[in-house]
Amino acid sequence: FTQHFKELELPLASRIFVPLCGKTLDIGWLISKGFSVVGVELSEMAVKALFEKLDEEPYVMQDGEHIHYHAENIDIFVGDFFTLTPEMLGNIDAVYDRAAIVALPKDMREAYTKHMLTLSKGLPQLMTTVVYDQSLMNNSPFSVDREELKAHYGEYYKIKQLDMIQVEGGLKQVEDVTEYVWLLSDVSDES
Repeated sequence: FTQHFKELELPLASRIFVPLCGKTLDIGWLISKGFSVVGVELSEMAVKALFEKLDEEPYVMQDGEHIHYHAENIDIFVGDFFTLTPEMLGNIDAVYDRAAIVALPKDMREAYTKHMLTLSKGLPQLMTTVVYDQSLMNNSPFSVDREELKAHYGEYYKIKQLDMIQVEGGLKQVEDVTEYVWLLSDVSDES
């Protein structure tokens, strides 16, 4: 992740949206590098753990259906991703999908990507996915390959593979697992 983040070509103080963020350590890394983070997570327990890891005492308020945790350079909304609005997010400069799309079963991913397009308005995305034989495991993280990304995002984004890593030791009961890192950028960007 850290070696590929520069591909987003963002100035310092940019605001990064991290969907289904959980308590990922990547948020601390982003803040330490001078970025601001806004995220959404269903589990309040995970959000509390995140702020503990960051050693931050958040200001907590109700924001419609969500609970909003705020501290310097970080806003996390606890609640349903699908009820999050662009107005709640405020200005964002990019999306970092570390494990959001792969957390959702196939029947939810289409709704997820449609809502993500509403929230992100075509801003660049750095995304990781895993690919394996889905018949061997029917739970998260789910296998999401390039063809599925193209089906969801191909009309709106140029999809560039940045990395492909064989997952050492596999994943749960699946031995042959590959992690991919993708950059989704404006289709008109010819760089």
